Amino acid sequence: MDTMRDRFAPVVSQVLDEDPRVAVVLAEIGAADFQETARRHPDRVVNVGIREQLLVGAGAGLALTGMRPVLHTFASFLVERPFEQVKLDLGHQGLGAVLVSAAASFDWPAGGFTHMAPGDVALLDTLDGWTVHVPGHPDEAETLLRHAIAAGDDRVYVRLSLQANRAGHPVDGKHLLTVREGRSGVVVAVGPMLDAVLAATEGLDVSVLYTTTVRPFDTAALRRATASAGRDVVLVEPYLAGTSTAVVNDALADLPHRVLGLGVGRGELRRYGTLEEHVAAHGLDAGSLRERISAFLARRDAVPAPS
Repeated sequence: MDTMRDRFAPVVSQVLDEDPRVAVVLAEIGAADFQETARRHPDRVVNVGIREQLLVGAGAGLALTGMRPVLHTFASFLVERPFEQVKLDLGHQGLGAVLVSAAASFDWPAGGFTHMAPGDVALLDTLDGWTVHVPGHPDEAETLLRHAIAAGDDRVYVRLSLQANRAGHPVDGKHLLTVREGRSGVVVAVGPMLDAVLAATEGLDVSVLYTTTVRPFDTAALRRATASAGRDVVLVEPYLAGTSTAVVNDALADLPHRVLGLGVGRGELRRYGTLEEHVAAHGLDAGSLRERISAFLARRDAVPAPS
């Protein structure tokens, strides 16, 4: 199966052919995938070199002229390193852009901690007005990329990863999907975590919801699910644990509820290892998730489903 990032250059290249307003800005990474497109559109494929602050600044400049810029590099170089430019050049000036990352939390462990970004979504959460898509399959990535580019002048972050579910779902960039129904809790799987969550909850009487868009979060669908499944909610996210717990708490603020946020731990793992070893070390494999979810739901003070 191809990867989410394999879809990136073909999709953006096609949109460049179709829409003269779209431009792509690169910081060396991924430039080879746009060589032919750059020959067709030399004024709308820009490679700034290894200058990530300039990547965002150049994108903001294009947005000021009315263009729809798509900015791409590894997550740690796209969100963390040039965060001041993301905050000021885009946010403070009210400009739109599509940020498309690769490498996710730890897709390339051999690159070390400089190439890991488990805190990217949490960092963007400190800013106002961002839409955040976290696809779980290459088909979903293609759909969400097209949504993002077509989203007027919005600020959108699309988080691509090597981790992927076996099958894609019909995502629309807005709504949670109900994958399984139960009456003893709600488990929300984000993007690439769905397959592990389904395996972890096999035989448990819980509802499983799936989302590939975490900002804005579909709180209405969450409330509907808790009305029948109870207000014990487990969030399983492929980035920093607890990133979305505040959103869930706010959504259920008028109701007794409990929330458990599972994701990448804060402790830095200083051995490179493999992607799969990092998943296991952070307790995001199916076996570890089952233990943690079951223990949470089994607590005596669990909030019961409405009668």
